[in-house]
Amino acid sequence: MASRLETALAEGLFALPAEGATVALQPRAGTDLTPLNDSALEVFQTFRPDYEAFERKGLAVTTDLPDSAALTLVFLPKSRAYAEALIAHAARITTGPIVIDGQKTDGVESILKALRKRAEVTGVLSKAHGKLAVLAPGAAFDDWADPGPQPVAPGLLAPIGTFSADHPDPGSERLAAALPEKLGAHVADLGAGWGFLARAILTRATVETCTLIEAEKRALDAARRAITDPRARFEWADARSWGAPAQFDTIVTNPPFHTDRASDPALGQAFIDAAQRLLKPKGQLFLVANRHLPYERHLADRFGEAAEIGGDRSYKLLRAARPRKTGTRA
Repeated sequence: MASRLETALAEGLFALPAEGATVALQPRAGTDLTPLNDSALEVFQTFRPDYEAFERKGLAVTTDLPDSAALTLVFLPKSRAYAEALIAHAARITTGPIVIDGQKTDGVESILKALRKRAEVTGVLSKAHGKLAVLAPGAAFDDWADPGPQPVAPGLLAPIGTFSADHPDPGSERLAAALPEKLGAHVADLGAGWGFLARAILTRATVETCTLIEAEKRALDAARRAITDPRARFEWADARSWGAPAQFDTIVTNPPFHTDRASDPALGQAFIDAAQRLLKPKGQLFLVANRHLPYERHLADRFGEAAEIGGDRSYKLLRAARPRKTGTRA
């Protein structure tokens, strides 16, 4: 079945430019961009798994926002504030039409309603539980511009549209408070975000290095800007597949558990697998999870020790130690 993008081009809602760049802002990995193959396409993507997916397809991918375009396509993220910021950037750099594409679950209906009040919408296509809208050039969206990373906790900054951008996650707060004083010399924070748990790790005197491993570059850059401790290391990587050898004494994580809007325990289980691989033979893992997530058996399969060490009705704090060699079980 033809995608919204392919159908919109076929129906003449917009056309590929004869000259100048076509820019796609934050398309997800499964987005079919082949209808744009006849243009000078550049993909802006800051989430490492999606970046790598487009890179494997041979597309030009960048983590720097483009500064000019003849045609810009904005693929709506879940965050309304970040969606507005992307549209504002598109309006600033684009000489031709701007295409907005999103699912209903991404808030495309409310975005389109707001756009109609301040821009000329020249075409709309509804298909596959989403909408594609085309804006004529010339509208200004300066009040929607990205304000940059904002203070979110003492000494820390969070960009709009990142996880827990308005306040520290309560689960992370519980885990930070529960960490022992002695964490060992080499510690990693898997899925470090903008650095809340890493900041807590760096208060422990035993720590010689703290490696922040984070897939969203915007969040990692904010952490890099705020955390100037020389013991901190920063890795823009998918924690599930990061290829470092076993080297850590302790790993701390508040793993993601959503695929789009659906709860997906496999994400957290993949973080547990990564911890098993990255820890030294006597290493330990500290993890916080929503109470309903079924991680205990997975931990028991992959570690010699696994137990709940605290929590409440909403969250549970789990500790595991002595990672098993791959393919073994006591």
